[in-house]
Amino acid sequence: MTAPAGTARRARPGRAGTAAGLLVVAAVVALRLWVVEPLVVGSDSMEPTLPEGGLVLLLKSGSPQERAVPGALVVLAGPDGGHSTVKRVVASGGQTVAIQDSVLVVDGAPVPEPFVDHDRIDGTWFGPVTVPPEHVFVLGDNRSPSVDSRDYGSVPLSVVEATVLLPRGP
Repeated sequence: MTAPAGTARRARPGRAGTAAGLLVVAAVVALRLWVVEPLVVGSDSMEPTLPEGGLVLLLKSGSPQERAVPGALVVLAGPDGGHSTVKRVVASGGQTVAIQDSVLVVDGAPVPEPFVDHDRIDGTWFGPVTVPPEHVFVLGDNRSPSVDSRDYGSVPLSVVEATVLLPRGP
């Protein structure tokens, strides 16, 4: 049957439209579950790099060995019951870590850290400790209030959940 002249025909959503919509929803859910996820920073332990309340995007793909390289910001299941926490990887398995008067020293060499306010942590000493294989040593950039590997030790690569892709301010 045809519509009378001068009248518009209303299109009904068909199976193709419904399938396309479901495909888009599935793709967004899959992307968030396995690839990229937003996270609000819950503490000041990474300031000034990541302010408390700031939004970061997390890359969840790749193996923990690929994600957890020295210098990377990672999200890991914290030892306090599994709450996710953001920290900076400063050393990996086999490396020796120390802090000497607020200066990070890895394998006997000072590591430049322009993101750390050394005046606020002057007089801080730690270590040296050697990171076990398949582990990483993580620190907060805001060292004074940060609870990190100085408190709970090196963390297994298996607890590294993601890498921070994109920090955004609050």
